[in-house]
Amino acid sequence: MPALTAIRGFKDILPKEAELWRLVEEKAREVVRRFDFSELRAPVMERTELFKRSIGSTTDIVEKEMYTMEDRSGDLITLRPEATAGLVRAFIEHNLGEGGRATKLFCLGPMFRYERPQKGRLRQFHQLDVEIFGDPGPHSDAEIVVLLHTFLSELELPNLSVVLNSLGCPKCRPVYRQSLVDYLSSRREALCQDCRRRLELNPLRILDCKSESCQTQVKEAPVFSQFWCPECQDHFRTVREDLEAVGLPFSLDDRLVRGLDYYTRTAFEVRSGNLGAQSAVAGGGRYDGLCLELGGADVPAIGFAAGLERIIILLSEKAALEAVGPDYYLAILAPEALGPAFALAQALRARGLRVAADWEAGGLKSRLKRADKARAAKAVMLGPDELASGLATVRDLTTKEQTRLALDQPGLF
Repeated sequence: MPALTAIRGFKDILPKEAELWRLVEEKAREVVRRFDFSELRAPVMERTELFKRSIGSTTDIVEKEMYTMEDRSGDLITLRPEATAGLVRAFIEHNLGEGGRATKLFCLGPMFRYERPQKGRLRQFHQLDVEIFGDPGPHSDAEIVVLLHTFLSELELPNLSVVLNSLGCPKCRPVYRQSLVDYLSSRREALCQDCRRRLELNPLRILDCKSESCQTQVKEAPVFSQFWCPECQDHFRTVREDLEAVGLPFSLDDRLVRGLDYYTRTAFEVRSGNLGAQSAVAGGGRYDGLCLELGGADVPAIGFAAGLERIIILLSEKAALEAVGPDYYLAILAPEALGPAFALAQALRARGLRVAADWEAGGLKSRLKRADKARAAKAVMLGPDELASGLATVRDLTTKEQTRLALDQPGLF
């Protein structure tokens, strides 16, 4: 019988690569706390209706990509394809907007979409999701773009660029939508099959289509900036001024719409030229109507999601991360040293030190080879001589210098 393997599109993160993941996750937590965000751990499974109402029933995610099933009670449930809907649901359900101040939340975790696996895009993927609820102003937009750029820049990711657009509001967006429909209707036959359907249901998605023929048709299409109302113009101007004030470079892209129905006004992406055609590392935008759509109060909000797999790819290409080994490797040279070595290991670990050992006796040469392979900083040799004297031999594996330390005083190690 052949050995079982992982499901296509689901990937094991092996120990060496997990060091990179730990670095990225620790940097994410450090940066979001600097900006005063709190963690919310939402479930990975929600009612299917949540995603239909939030993402949009005519999006590719809902129509083609969700992992949906019927549970034993007959309810339709779905593995989350993105995190924002779940955070909005939790915000409403637990009344997290009490107190008058903006509510700032983040989460880290896996998402699930059934699509063709490719580099940086798996069926189980991971995201950092960051959201601000309760502030309609442009300064929150700028703050969240600065947070995202800070996170990615401090990881020293290569070749980054920030791209902005404004998608308008319920006052001016319908006028733009109708103008786009009028323009594309005469070009219907040149659109792909999906976009012909989108023309009736969700024409803005056509701007985001990767089909070469569709991209050709939208080159001369109307753009959002031609239809912004005065309020949207002022809002977007302030966002840009805030970013300029802190020296954050950006460019404008009239075709940037993002992939979900709930966005309004500011939309943004951070891209890397090192990722090829799928260049977006992270992106997001404002979604002021989503809380109301999901049954809550009319609370404005803005957020972003950053794909950890793509960040890991960029880090791996920038420089291989050397695995950090233990502080000490206990080289046990005689069976009678096993007990004292076990006690010493626990005493050192209680001090917060990382300790490795193979719980069997061996020769000095083989044990030092194992210490080197483990990338330990120091080896502690425990044999008959050390037990008799009560002094362990400690060798610095970089300088090769040796010292003798009392076994009954682990605080000296």
